[in-house]
Amino acid sequence: QVQLVESGGGLVQAGGSLRLSCAASGGTFSRYAMGWFRQAPGKEREFVATISFSGFSTRYGDSVKGRFTISRDNAKNTVALQMNSLKPEDTAVYYCAARPTYSSTGPWDYWGQGTQVTVSS
Repeated sequence: QVQLVESGGGLVQAGGSLRLSCAASGGTFSRYAMGWFRQAPGKEREFVATISFSGFSTRYGDSVKGRFTISRDNAKNTVALQMNSLKPEDTAVYYCAARPTYSSTGPWDYWGQGTQVTVSS
């Protein structure tokens, strides 16, 4: 059983930056692909980014490409999401997720509780 705890959310002005972090425990971190998702009020959950076991491969949602960067530190069991050039439409609860496969499809096995990101205009 993998436990995920996000941190780093907050309030930022448009054009600013935030760095989210997700700490994992309860499993062998390097055996899990990691991902970030977000959900805004009244909207469906949206894929943001994913990173492979070693960190060599990454993928991003179209709405964040070129602005967000996902990274991981397998020695510290953490995954981060660096968010730059933030826009009001980036406002959402951001969730960390983990699963034992690196794929573009399929369900995610483990989820964090989420951290709120609010971007003011």
